[in-house]
Amino acid sequence: MSVQLNHTIVHSRDNRESAEFLAHILGLEVGPEWGPFVPVETGNGVTLDFATIPAESITPQHYAFLVSEEEFDSAFEKIRAGGVEYFADPHRKHPGEINHNDGGRGVYFLDPVGHAMEIITRPYGG
Repeated sequence: MSVQLNHTIVHSRDNRESAEFLAHILGLEVGPEWGPFVPVETGNGVTLDFATIPAESITPQHYAFLVSEEEFDSAFEKIRAGGVEYFADPHRKHPGEINHNDGGRGVYFLDPVGHAMEIITRPYGG
């Protein structure tokens, strides 16, 4: 078997709030709570296990999701309809814009604790 990412833990102030936020934007399901985790599984089987920790212990991370054009349209509409601030770049210098890197579309937005979430329709360098 080749090496595959199976799951990662995402720190949050409120595990359910953060899991539901991401699941809503991406059109995914929130799984049943398991111990301290609220899971969200992606289409390629990777699970993001949201865990509640003290806010002062959270270090913002970056999570990028490859999506289809249709999934991008749906997610981007939810971002805009929800009043979620978005950017074309990771440094947040181009607010209210999307990018067209590698011939696709991409956008960055922050989750409830400040993790940088990114959706792209083409892999970088692809």
